[in-house]
Amino acid sequence: MRVLKFGGSSLANADRFLTVYNIITDKSQESPISVVVSAPQGVTNHLVALSEELPENEALESGLAKLQNVVQSIFSGLAQSDTAFDQQLAEQALTSQLTQLRRYLQGAAMLNHCPDHIKAKIISMGERLSVATLQALITANLRQCSVLEPELFLQTNESPLNAVADLTACREKFASEYQSLENIALMPGFIGVDSHGQLTTLGRNGSDYSAAVLSVCCNAECCEIWTDVDGVYNTDPRLIKDAKLLDYLSYQEAMELSYFGAKVLHPKTIGPIAQFHIPCLIKNTTNPQAPGTLIANEDEGKKQVKAISNLDNLTMVNVSGPGMKGMVGMASRVFDCMSREQISVVMISQSSSEYCISFCIHGQDAVRAQQSLQQEFELELLNQLLEPIALQANLSIISLVGDGMQQQRGVAARLFGSLSQARVNVVAIAQDSSERSISVVIEQRKCTDALKVCHQNFFSHRHTIDAFVIGAGVVGSELLEQIKRQQSSLKEQQIELRVHGLANSKGMVVDSEGLDLERWPQLLEKAQPWDLNTLKQFVRANHLINPVIVDCTSSDKTSEQYADFLSEGFHVVTPNKKANTMSMDYYHQLRQAAAKTHRLFLYETNVGAGLPVIDTLQNLFKAGDQLLRFEGVLSGSLSYIFGKLDEGMSLSEATEIAKQNGFTEPDPRDDLSGMDVARKLLIMAREAGMALELTDIQVESVLPQSFDATGSVDEFMTNLNQIDQVYTDNVASAASEGKVLRYVGSIDDSGCKVSIEAVDSAHPLYAIKDGENALAIHSRYYQPIPFVLRGYGAGAAVTAAGVFGDLLRTLAWKQEL
Repeated sequence: MRVLKFGGSSLANADRFLTVYNIITDKSQESPISVVVSAPQGVTNHLVALSEELPENEALESGLAKLQNVVQSIFSGLAQSDTAFDQQLAEQALTSQLTQLRRYLQGAAMLNHCPDHIKAKIISMGERLSVATLQALITANLRQCSVLEPELFLQTNESPLNAVADLTACREKFASEYQSLENIALMPGFIGVDSHGQLTTLGRNGSDYSAAVLSVCCNAECCEIWTDVDGVYNTDPRLIKDAKLLDYLSYQEAMELSYFGAKVLHPKTIGPIAQFHIPCLIKNTTNPQAPGTLIANEDEGKKQVKAISNLDNLTMVNVSGPGMKGMVGMASRVFDCMSREQISVVMISQSSSEYCISFCIHGQDAVRAQQSLQQEFELELLNQLLEPIALQANLSIISLVGDGMQQQRGVAARLFGSLSQARVNVVAIAQDSSERSISVVIEQRKCTDALKVCHQNFFSHRHTIDAFVIGAGVVGSELLEQIKRQQSSLKEQQIELRVHGLANSKGMVVDSEGLDLERWPQLLEKAQPWDLNTLKQFVRANHLINPVIVDCTSSDKTSEQYADFLSEGFHVVTPNKKANTMSMDYYHQLRQAAAKTHRLFLYETNVGAGLPVIDTLQNLFKAGDQLLRFEGVLSGSLSYIFGKLDEGMSLSEATEIAKQNGFTEPDPRDDLSGMDVARKLLIMAREAGMALELTDIQVESVLPQSFDATGSVDEFMTNLNQIDQVYTDNVASAASEGKVLRYVGSIDDSGCKVSIEAVDSAHPLYAIKDGENALAIHSRYYQPIPFVLRGYGAGAAVTAAGVFGDLLRTLAWKQEL
């Protein structure tokens, strides 16, 4: 004998009923089966509403008509699909149920109250309609089936709306009432009977429990729970898209998951089947061929952390005060109150100082719990031995579940590290001695964030970067191309990098699934205005865990927002030098904001394009080194131009070629003024601990003071040949001494300066040309021979690659709250 249970979603319409009928037919050919059914989807909710609202006359008839229409639409659909379906038999059952329902509701309306034992009869009528429908379908196709009446054997306690079965009594009564069964037996779920013969119900969604009890009574070889998903997932698939299906769970694991929020199983289902070692198989009605999830005895070969569950809409009750410490019986009085009010306590946590007892209950019970405790501890509250009973609402419990947690070290550390990574505060913690689960209480609004990071770290091992790129110019467009090109490689490394937003001067376009980088220029045509609040709302609505602002502009306005971005939980990655060269106060503000929110401010490309300048300096200084002197060629464009001067090219020709090759800014005056190099030099000086402002840097422009650099870019380029002879003479003068001209930034005891220097072949910057950057760092550790960083420093590809590298560094970040 196998027991099959079909839930409301499996009986939602005529097509679903036919699917269930086909499954029953197939299964009954293998072995005798008993089928437990729920009410058709939505019917029980409608019955509950009628019993609570107690409509009168016209409203009552309207409610009954709505129920009748739902059920008759199923009958009509079955009659159209199966001409043998006995619609008349099914409608007789419907008419009988509606007549009885009308009487119950009319009586309750006269009393202006629906007693629990009457409410139980009302809300259990949907299951009987499902049985009548299946019976009519089965018998019409010349198959025999019997109907099991739960009132004859399913003995429960006297709780009308949330009863618990007496398994011993159930087995005895079942054996007495049903010595033999047809090959197919049908039973309405959700229904029991107390010792006085009064009908009871087993709690909402209690048909699973009915199936478990029936399995025990008939010594079933397996209890199959048929639902609308393929089985039990390692977390809620509605919240986490890459949730994984579990092929196996132990009874204990299933118990923990169902208790802490897994929707597939009713919490009371596991007890009976575990006690009598009956395997339970979770199957999908709409995908019968799927293997499902098997729940059975503990399997030593499959010990591991299995799943993460969540239970929402909870309230934490805190009973605390000096009167708690050392007082015998305080905990007993607290939980006696909950017992009297029939309030289920979900989780308990107590401080080791005995100052406070905290426990979680379902949110709808919070007010009753508070009032009951206030009455129980009236004298203690009056004498200030206890603080006012405190409630903290809108909480969730996240539980990590698995038999294998006992054998794995560091599980708790990984759990709390994940919560920290998701920026989630832990309200309370609980772990039982079996070490099978760890539960934490958190704010409900952060529940999805917590689940997402925990699932990534325990199961998928895929790390995410949620990028928002500001600036789609030369560097920004190259960065987007590199990200697009590297997607397959990133996925092989378990890295999911999505560009969720892209902005230019017109606005920003966003996509929760990530922008299509094949057509980003077209997408930008639909850009909308944006601000920090817009991005914050987008991140929260889509539960993005690792948001990164990538600023590829040279904008002062965007730079001025970095501190706000960091404070709101964004990493900031940028080649834009403006932020790091604003006031010293703002320089410190950026680092303080990053430290406070445990976010990263990464700007490796500020100085040496793709060269690891900043990281190298920071590591040297962390190791106790000290900068003594620095000199370097810090501009790829000026490296190229001055190298061409060595080869006999004029300044105007070299500048024109550099501009055409994209080495300079769109306006070459930005390069030739020397301010770009001055900013880079200031950043290096500040990294070395020097509190300097941009005005403290001595800057020698490539353009003489006497030269008129005004006008448009084209006018400037036309006039630039006026100073060609000056540089021709200077190059010749340097060459006569065996030297070449280089545009050098230097730091020493006298300060910082940017100037044109003539250097000989022994100088580390002598050979730097063709767009190379080079930095000679003289430090306490590196002298008299300097530490030299050298490499290509011009072009969008190099800069974009450096930005890409910084973007990937956000994967390694750690957070502690």
